Amino acid sequence: MKKIIISVLVIIALMVPLLPGQELSGDDIIKKVNELFNVESGYAKSKMIIVTTSGSKRTFIYESWQKNKGEKNLVRYLEPRRVKGQAVLMLNNANDIWMYFPRTQRVRKLASHAKKQKMQGSDFSYEDMGSGDSFLEDFNTKRLKDEKLEGKDCYQLELTRKPDSDLSYSRLVMWIIKENFVPVVIDYYDEKDPTHLEKRLVESDIRIIDNIPTAMKIVMYNKNDNTQTVMELLEVRYNIKLDDSMFTERGLKK
Repeated sequence: MKKIIISVLVIIALMVPLLPGQELSGDDIIKKVNELFNVESGYAKSKMIIVTTSGSKRTFIYESWQKNKGEKNLVRYLEPRRVKGQAVLMLNNANDIWMYFPRTQRVRKLASHAKKQKMQGSDFSYEDMGSGDSFLEDFNTKRLKDEKLEGKDCYQLELTRKPDSDLSYSRLVMWIIKENFVPVVIDYYDEKDPTHLEKRLVESDIRIIDNIPTAMKIVMYNKNDNTQTVMELLEVRYNIKLDDSMFTERGLKK
């Protein structure tokens, strides 16, 4: 989720009381969802399980930090041993990406189109992991009929990509829990074919962390490849102090 997930973190927008008879528009709702994703700063320790077409599994454990409401993101791998110490720095909402390889102690800057590539072969792209205000800037929003999904009363929105956007998805359909504005399901449609469902994101196990409703489990289903990637948050902290030096090429090597 542009910001699909997620910086790997999910947060709630500030609740503004409605006046009697006032109805939220699609733009109102997506603004709250956008705030939900854009926590000022945060830390998470996560487990990522990639399930391949054959049913085999690959598991990664990593730490991630974000600052400036997702504009800066750092991911550092802890397990398995073959990737331990590898790190990814995403700046400018994943438009600029660097990778650090501890074996060679070198940092490599990825090409601009790399943001559309899979992260460690998962069903999440770099673009999905850090996309800033994409919901607001890259899409036009339309409110659809409210529905009940995953046992929750939800708003339903359709986001259609603007002509000048270079995003990987032509449109998104979201089901957003009315109670807290957490998007419980997001459907991603093919870049060129807005009728072709490419991926579906499902969020669950919502807990209150630092007064913020947080989905502790996020699953991305890839409809093209018949694969899926499960993210489980093992630790989460919000609005923490992070030094800007972390989000530099030098900081990437530490």
